[in-house]
Amino acid sequence: MRKKHPLLTGALILTLTGVATRILGFFYKIFLSRVIGAEGLGIYQMIFPIFGICVSLTIAGIETSISRFVAGEAARGSSQGARKMLSAGLFLSFGLSLITAFWLYHSADFLAVHYLKEPRCGTLLRFLSFSLPFCACHSCICGYYFGLKKTGIPAASQLLEQIIRVGSVFLLARICMEKRISPSPVLAVLGLAIGEFFSMLFCVTAWAARPPRKSLSPVPAPSMGSCLGQILRMSLPLTGNRVVMNLLTSIEAVLIPLTLQAYGLDTAAAYSVYGTLTGMSLSFIMFPSVITSSISVLLLPSVSELQAAGDYMRIQATIRKALYFCIPFGSFCTIFFLATGKMLGTFFFHSALAGDFIITLAWICPFLYLNSTLNSVLHGLGRTSIAFRNNILGITIRILFILLCIPSFGIQGYLWGLLANQLAISLLCLGSLREYLGNRAALLF
Repeated sequence: MRKKHPLLTGALILTLTGVATRILGFFYKIFLSRVIGAEGLGIYQMIFPIFGICVSLTIAGIETSISRFVAGEAARGSSQGARKMLSAGLFLSFGLSLITAFWLYHSADFLAVHYLKEPRCGTLLRFLSFSLPFCACHSCICGYYFGLKKTGIPAASQLLEQIIRVGSVFLLARICMEKRISPSPVLAVLGLAIGEFFSMLFCVTAWAARPPRKSLSPVPAPSMGSCLGQILRMSLPLTGNRVVMNLLTSIEAVLIPLTLQAYGLDTAAAYSVYGTLTGMSLSFIMFPSVITSSISVLLLPSVSELQAAGDYMRIQATIRKALYFCIPFGSFCTIFFLATGKMLGTFFFHSALAGDFIITLAWICPFLYLNSTLNSVLHGLGRTSIAFRNNILGITIRILFILLCIPSFGIQGYLWGLLANQLAISLLCLGSLREYLGNRAALLF
């Protein structure tokens, strides 16, 4: 009987789930755009940089650490050690999420007025704070299963979260319409919190229902204090990197509506343009990335194992395969969006502007899909600082285009910045991996 390859099997599961989730999310964005309008969608999108910072502080670095250390414990046959690593990570992440949620709830109005420059975001941030503890539990347990290279539970929880989020918002919107209450972006935030809650319940139940296996390792499982120390040492620099990245992303999100107003748009029009770009057009551009994202999630531990074994030929082959797949795949998507962008925006969102954005954004597809894979390879090789540097430079390019081009050319200036950003990151990543690209390619970098 032929043995299944865990990387391919896991990537296939994540890809199929990701496609289903993206399809649901895509039609969900269409529904939201018609219920709360482009301006409401823009205001809703404004809160996610703040959410990203909170997740970076409490979850992201810890989830990655859990995945890595659980993989290590599983490799030596210590299921008890793997569960201890999860318990330690949950203790840290859940505790931090409670503190951060409390702070976000009480600082919501201040952040909305003084940071996001949009008072209507205050209520959204308060409701958003309730989802952080649920998200912490859900993410840590998913990290545990990724460490075991078992993608079934994370994939199912992702799909469940999306189904419940979309269903709850649909029901809430129907109730509002029946009571003649104007739907607002609050509905979308409530749906997010409800979806995270049920996803957390599913993950906790799945983990608790699986009895721990008898440890096969002659080495005793690490103590809880040792687990906490290991997770802290690894998660702190990861958390710092993620926080800096999300801070810059949040600055970007704040600057776009402000510079659009400097270009001459009023507040409502500025948020409508921002909502059309981020909530409508980018939904199409990001949809095909579900394939490359699924591969990237599992590529990191595989590259790490090859590096530990000193198998540089297979690392080189892996990177070449990524190039041979991502570049043609991205080029095909570019041609597709150039040919159909106008029709897609008009048909699905009833917005000619969304179609124009899709056509312009189509040029970033080859670089966008390639970058996620190359970044995963860099992390797998332990070159996290290089990946961090490349992404910081990329965001800096986008911010410069926002400040220098949007006041003169409107949102088109930002679209140019996105293309320059993705191209720069691709070149930097390829340059960082030039020793694995072969002699001819290395000469270019």
